[in-house]
Amino acid sequence: MKKVLTLFLFCFLFQQVNSAENEIYKKIDLFGEVLEKINKEYVDEINQSESMDSAINGLLQSLDPYSAYMSPEIFNEMQTETSGEFGGLGIEVSMESGVVKVISPIDDTPASRAGIKAGDYIVKINDVQVQGKSLSEAVDLMRGPVGSGIELTIRRRGERKALIFNVVREIIQIQSVKADILEKNIGYLRLTSFNENSGKQIEREIKKLEKNKDVKSYILDLRNNPGGLLSQAIKISDFFLDNGEIVSTKSRKPSENRKWFAKKGDLTNGKVLIVLINYGSASASEIVAGALKDHKRAILLGENSYGKGSVQSIIPLKNDGAIRLTVAKYYLPSGKSISEVGVSPDIEIDEENDDFRIKTETDNQLEYAIKLLKG
Repeated sequence: MKKVLTLFLFCFLFQQVNSAENEIYKKIDLFGEVLEKINKEYVDEINQSESMDSAINGLLQSLDPYSAYMSPEIFNEMQTETSGEFGGLGIEVSMESGVVKVISPIDDTPASRAGIKAGDYIVKINDVQVQGKSLSEAVDLMRGPVGSGIELTIRRRGERKALIFNVVREIIQIQSVKADILEKNIGYLRLTSFNENSGKQIEREIKKLEKNKDVKSYILDLRNNPGGLLSQAIKISDFFLDNGEIVSTKSRKPSENRKWFAKKGDLTNGKVLIVLINYGSASASEIVAGALKDHKRAILLGENSYGKGSVQSIIPLKNDGAIRLTVAKYYLPSGKSISEVGVSPDIEIDEENDDFRIKTETDNQLEYAIKLLKG
C-alpha cells in the first residue's frame, strides 16, 4: 500500500512540474509570436534588439523598483560611478507608479544646486513623457555629453503646479566625506554617499578630529545620502561601535543568510553622537542610522528616512551587460526591516532649509543638534 501511495504522489508531483514547464514554454512561444506581429505590423520599423532589451527590463521592473537591466554601456558607466567619479546630474532615482522618483540628490552636484529634492517625481525629460517608460529608458534620456543641458519637469509634494528645472550635466566627482569642527568642540562629519572610498575617508577624518583634544562630541550627517555599497555601511557603522550586530540579510536561500558584527574599537571613544537623517537618507544610510539607534549609540534627529530595505546584487551577463537584482532584504539588530517604513528619528525636526553645506544659520536641524550637544 505504501509503495502504491508513494508512486501515486511521485506521479502527481511529476505531472504538476511538467504542467508548469509546459505553461512556461507556451508563454515563451506567445512572446515570440507577439514580437513577430510587432515586427511585421507595427506602424514604424522597430529595432528588435532594443525591443528585447526593453522586454528584459520590463520583466525585472515587474519584480520591484530596484531590479533592472543594464546594457554594456550602462554597466560600464555604473562601474565608473561606484568608484567615485562619473558624468551626469547627481541624483539617485527609482521607479514608482510609472514615473521616476528621486531618492536623493547628491551634495554639490548639478541636481542639488538646481534645487531638486528627495521625493520629487520626474514626469518629463526634455518634453518626453516618462510615464510608460522603464527606469533604464528614463535614465538613458537623462544621460548626455558633459556640458549639455537638460530640462526636467517635476511634481513635488505640496506643490500644485509642475516645476521646471534646467540642469547642465557635469562630471560628478564625489568627495563623500566632509568634516569640520563646530562651536569649537563638536566634530561634524557629513557623509554624502557610500562609494568604495567612503570608509577610508571617514576613518581619516575621525582620526584627525580625535587628535583635537577640544572635540567632546560628534554629529554624523546622513541627510540626502542615497546609500551605496553595503560593505561601506558595515565598515562605517563599526567605527562607532565596540561590539554587537550591525545588520543581517535574509534571502530566498537560508544558506545565504548573513550577519555582520562590530569589532572592538570605537574610533570616537564613546563620545556623544547625534545622527541627522531625512527622507533622502536611504539604503546604506539607513543601515548605519538604524544600527547606531538600536545599540543606543546615537540619538537620531530629523525626519523619517526613505525606507529602502533591500539588497541588490550586480550580476554580469554574457553580452558584457548586467542585471541589478534584489537578492535579499536587510534587517536591523532589533530584527526590524526598514523596507517601505524607513528609520524613525528619536527627535523629529522638520527641515526648513535643505542646504546642508555647514550653513548653520539656515539649517534648523543642525542648529537643534548643536544646541543639544552644548547643553
